[in-house]
Amino acid sequence: MTEANADRAAVEAVVKTYLDGLYEGDVDKIAAAFHPTSALAQMSEGKLQITPRDVWLDGVRSRPSPKAKGLARHDEVLSIDIAGPTMAFVKLKCAIPPRFFTDQLSLLKIDGRWQVAQKVFQTEVR
Repeated sequence: MTEANADRAAVEAVVKTYLDGLYEGDVDKIAAAFHPTSALAQMSEGKLQITPRDVWLDGVRSRPSPKAKGLARHDEVLSIDIAGPTMAFVKLKCAIPPRFFTDQLSLLKIDGRWQVAQKVFQTEVR
């Protein structure tokens, strides 16, 4: 396997861990995918809202998971761009109905391991 293929497979594995964790409500899986200093950014009521990873994980921990509610998964990876040896971008869709999300994940290869450094997202309520 070439290094480029290995990097793509590693990025895909991080995304799978994140999406599985989100669906299952497993904060340990999500935390493994996200660097401890990462944050989530979104526009909310016309203002930029930044949420540190651990604050977000507290919210995930305190709500019933989509799996526990018997909800279907709505995961779809739209694109993966390995921009260089230490930087990648992933665009995906996921949902916790009635909220449907589009995520743009920025990943960095830190100490030889790919991790989400930043998540920028938007939410649509259906």
